[in-house]
Amino acid sequence: MEKDIVNIGKSVVIKGELNGSEDLTIEGHVEGTIQLRDHVLTIGPNGKIKAQVFAKSVIVLGEVTGNVTASDKVDIRDNGSVDGDIVSPRVAIAEGAHFRGSVDMQRKGAPEKPAAQPQAQKPAAQQQQQPAAAQAR
Repeated sequence: MEKDIVNIGKSVVIKGELNGSEDLTIEGHVEGTIQLRDHVLTIGPNGKIKAQVFAKSVIVLGEVTGNVTASDKVDIRDNGSVDGDIVSPRVAIAEGAHFRGSVDMQRKGAPEKPAAQPQAQKPAAQQQQQPAAAQAR
């Protein structure tokens, strides 16, 4: 079975909402919103994106300005650039890549309560260590 892969060339400029149900490679400019919820989005080395991105997987070789949400993985390759927040269970940032923003790697369906309990216990542990540090001085 062949997978459909669509290319948007480097001379193409899209402004608005981009939706699709196949893998997409962007070499051009896109401004707005990109939604490929069950597919792979690849931003080629010439691609410049100013958009909110929603996809299964996002591979960045070019530039992305905007928040990126992926249900599987975000991969910022060498010379790739993301300026925005990333929400994905798996994130890879190569040496030489640029990233400015925050990363949320919470898995979908993961229980909120177990994550909250260790944080609540953490200050107590820090309080116990602080007197020991004060005594060491």
